[in-house]
Amino acid sequence: MKNLYRPIESVIEDIKDETPNIKTYRFRPKEPVTFEAGQFVELTVPGVGEAPFTPSSNPNVTETMEITIMEVGSVTDALAKMKVGDTVGIRGPYGKGYDLKDFEGREILIMGGGVGLAPLRSLILALFDDIDKYKKISIRYGARTPADIVYKDLLPKWEQMKNTEVLQTIDEPHPDWKGTVGVVTVLLDDLPLVTTVDVESLPFDPKTAIACVCGPPIMLKFVNMGLLDKGWNPENIFHSMERNMSCGLGKCGHCMMGEYYICKDGPVMTAAQVAKFEDPF
Repeated sequence: MKNLYRPIESVIEDIKDETPNIKTYRFRPKEPVTFEAGQFVELTVPGVGEAPFTPSSNPNVTETMEITIMEVGSVTDALAKMKVGDTVGIRGPYGKGYDLKDFEGREILIMGGGVGLAPLRSLILALFDDIDKYKKISIRYGARTPADIVYKDLLPKWEQMKNTEVLQTIDEPHPDWKGTVGVVTVLLDDLPLVTTVDVESLPFDPKTAIACVCGPPIMLKFVNMGLLDKGWNPENIFHSMERNMSCGLGKCGHCMMGEYYICKDGPVMTAAQVAKFEDPF
């Protein structure tokens, strides 16, 4: 029986700078680690501690795992000082991911803000592996400045995929930026209120389309409000929830939200699930 508390020794195989404070690490665990898009793992830096991260690599690849990480605390700061060949621990996966079987035949809207595109990358790659199963994939991403955009080399490639579009925005005008300007919610402006137009003319069918959202809590809040205002089904809006997930098994209670343990009942949760809470984000 698998011991979910035991970290698997994993060697850092590659480190790629995405932005000044975000790197993508490729790890090679000594045992294959299988996961579903949206699940998370606990990553251990020996002698420092551990922290939860959602893999950003293709879940169909089990020999290696990629995680895109921002330097925001003691574990990530220590990790940023490590080099190729150094060893960390990975335990998990934990939580619930996306049910891709339920996504088939539907339009899928993917909304990411800042480093929030990292957990969604795993989902995107999984969708691309079976792209003919989905009606449309729209990737919409916002960053603070052009320098803060992650996956600069991948975004143009994703835009070339079948039935896929990529829309980007930055928060404030910048001399090096010719595209959309404004916080990420401006990328919802082409989705009118369903009461004002014929559903057949909309870019998405708000009753059946899927939305997957990840980013800072304030972004989750306003994207959630925007989609609900536009008539989207709250059962089809999926948020990657953030809490202080520690044990990963619902034992320590650090990630409780009402009756939910985010580490077990999430981190992927629907707008319908979190609607009962006054300030879930």
